[in-house]
Amino acid sequence: MKLSLSVRVAEAPKSKKDTIRSFDEVAEIASKIGYKSVCMRASQAGIQTALQQIISAREKTRELGLTVSMVTGDFPIPINNDQGPDALRNITPYLELAVLLGSDLIRIAMKKEEDIIWAQRASDEANERNIKLAHQSHTLSLFETVDGSLDVLNRVNRSNFGLIYEPANLDLCGQDYGIKTIKKFAPYLFNVYLQNHIQHPKGRVPAKTWISGNTPYDPIRLQDRNGIDFPLVFQGLEKIGYNGYITVHQAFADIMTPEDAAQQSFDYLIQLADFEV
Repeated sequence: MKLSLSVRVAEAPKSKKDTIRSFDEVAEIASKIGYKSVCMRASQAGIQTALQQIISAREKTRELGLTVSMVTGDFPIPINNDQGPDALRNITPYLELAVLLGSDLIRIAMKKEEDIIWAQRASDEANERNIKLAHQSHTLSLFETVDGSLDVLNRVNRSNFGLIYEPANLDLCGQDYGIKTIKKFAPYLFNVYLQNHIQHPKGRVPAKTWISGNTPYDPIRLQDRNGIDFPLVFQGLEKIGYNGYITVHQAFADIMTPEDAAQQSFDYLIQLADFEV
């Protein structure tokens, strides 16, 4: 497995657009600590970004020996609003962004039945460039539940369309995220996102789901107990022989600095599995 650091680590509190570190700073943090890759989001480089800035980000990753594990090319996808699935209607700019950054995986969003046909069409176009599309396990989407995720994956029915397994969002939706679920997801698993939380009625983050209603939570560090059972997660990943990217995806700005979040997450995760160095 390979460790990737999401640029989300440097997004400002309660924002998916504003940043508290430059991309160069995030890349240098990742490289210095030992991450193999960065996961790009529109807060640092998206389809709205000037070409020269995108090229600069690409050159920085190459200079540091990093890869770009995945691209999230706009703001509506991570915000998860009604415009999130629009990328599927015009996937070309996102493919061009991925090619420029040297990535073969793009995150997309789906919310309605009608998004399925567009996911098929976008996947077909992406396949022409040897690029994969993936949807995160996420609240308020067609991927809230295990069964719902499997249904959509089977109906899209494209070899380059898959899943970003993310146990914290499954937990918010009252879903099993353990070994049984990981085995079900195995044929479709393109990436793994990790973030941690503790659910309770007075949580600082007022999360909403379709299946479970309001599920507020407090974000905590990856290594903190009483949240997501990461040893169980890695047991499941080991059982299916997963050897792809493990991405530190959490927004830490409310609880710690990007530098501390990246270092502490790395130190914790390398105790749980064998990673490429």
